[in-house]
Amino acid sequence: MTEVLSQDEIDQLLTAITSGDVETEEVSRPADQRKIKIYDFKRPDKFSKEQIRTVSIMHETFARLTTTSLSAQLRSIVTVHVASVDQLTYEEFIRSIPSPATLAVINMDPLKGSAIFEIDPAITFSVIDRLFGGPGDEAKLDRELTDIETSVMENIIVRILGNMREAWSQVIDLRPRLGQIETTPQFAQIVPPTEMVVLVTLETKVGEVEGMMNFCIPYLTIEPIISKLSAQYWYSSVRRGATTENLNILRERLSSTELTMVAEIGAMDLTVRDVLSLQVGDVVRLQNTRVNDPMVLKIGNRRKFLCKPGQIGNKLAVQIINQLEDIEQEEFEELAAEEGE
Repeated sequence: MTEVLSQDEIDQLLTAITSGDVETEEVSRPADQRKIKIYDFKRPDKFSKEQIRTVSIMHETFARLTTTSLSAQLRSIVTVHVASVDQLTYEEFIRSIPSPATLAVINMDPLKGSAIFEIDPAITFSVIDRLFGGPGDEAKLDRELTDIETSVMENIIVRILGNMREAWSQVIDLRPRLGQIETTPQFAQIVPPTEMVVLVTLETKVGEVEGMMNFCIPYLTIEPIISKLSAQYWYSSVRRGATTENLNILRERLSSTELTMVAEIGAMDLTVRDVLSLQVGDVVRLQNTRVNDPMVLKIGNRRKFLCKPGQIGNKLAVQIINQLEDIEQEEFEELAAEEGE
């Protein structure tokens, strides 16, 4: 703390300097206030704050995707969000895991090495209970998974890994694969105990059951792409989203989207009383429609084609004879309106 001198002390100091009792260099010499930062060589920090922040952003996307997919599969309200992203030694991570646990060893292709995806036992048994038709209430069970339960959890983890691939897509085309599921932490030694890892902790809630999911990635595994874990690279890759490759992917996905097609013969106005009185054999006269007029094929709610009715085998069909562009569609509607008058 800086000491403030009074006016009398300042006068005495000036008098002492003038008389030579105190050297000027002695007064002007700054105090030695070096700040010492403690550094532990046993667990050196290998991830910068910026890289930790980028990993957090990536897994926030992963958490949103997992929330949607698990909610749909379990038919229950599921929430997943990133609680923290820390760096620690692998030994510290293993010691924090209960035994037995659900430990999925993940092959991080094309990166070398593996990662660990750990699910809290409370979440594991709640998910299994819901998939088996139960309410998914919290069950305080302290046992290993059976073969059937392990198979069920494998399917859940494989679906979750698909979300991880999409969340990492801005950095690398990650193809995570489930290796095996371990229940004893000591059997999941993927790196030396002193190796640094980044630990992504995800708070998870399935119905009323709360727990944690942890994603542990060793530094050796993520080292080849460590330079890409920067805000500058991340945002520049996001801006490159409208590339030809991404447009082709969107076009391919849209081409497999299902749409409703309706061949409209004609239309007419009827009262509710008339509709209720219709019987088999009644003839309904359509407005503004002649026998030889083409039908309109609607895609969704838009008129897109003119067509003729026909038959293929035992099934009804239509043959497209023309395409209704925007101008043609307006002319068609105007023509129909004129005929109606």
